[in-house]
Amino acid sequence: MELEARDQKVFSRVGMWLFLLSEILIFGGLFLVYAMYRAKHPADFHAASMELSRFDGTLNTTILLTSSLTAVLAIFSLQELNKPRRTALYLAATIGFGFAFLVVKAFEWGAKFQHGLYPRAAELGTRPHGEILYFGLYFTMTGLHALHVIIGMVVLSVMLAWVLGKKVTQQRSAVLENAGLYWHLVDIIWIFLFPLFYLIS
Repeated sequence: MELEARDQKVFSRVGMWLFLLSEILIFGGLFLVYAMYRAKHPADFHAASMELSRFDGTLNTTILLTSSLTAVLAIFSLQELNKPRRTALYLAATIGFGFAFLVVKAFEWGAKFQHGLYPRAAELGTRPHGEILYFGLYFTMTGLHALHVIIGMVVLSVMLAWVLGKKVTQQRSAVLENAGLYWHLVDIIWIFLFPLFYLIS
């Protein structure tokens, strides 16, 4: 029985890593497109990046890095300390950080819409071609990332309910570990997006 449970955990991890690999391939393709366009329009990409708020980007980076810490602490609290209530608190904090990230991103996107810097906007249409490409990639890639943040928050909310309902325990924590891996992927993707869009020199 113990061997069967161990096998299930291994299969669960392998399945999760394969899923994460597919996600990496999707964003990897977008990163390649970004690299090609940036190589063709370096000056336009630099000028467009000046329209973004580095403070907002840095704030969101800090928020997500902190959320990764609370996600790790949630898993540690259950697997090593067997403290489900503490695990639930850390999960709630991680979800809260995810929400804070989306709020900052919403304000940032709102500012871009106010200034007409979004795909197919009349104002953006008057800009150089490279800037149009930049903002098209910005909204596509940060939008896809925001969708992953929302999915991660839903998954972590389910984990929170399962921990409180004792469906996820110290002995049955593989699913929580997989949820943590997904959240770390979301954070890692942002760590790449942040310098690509906000720190262009």
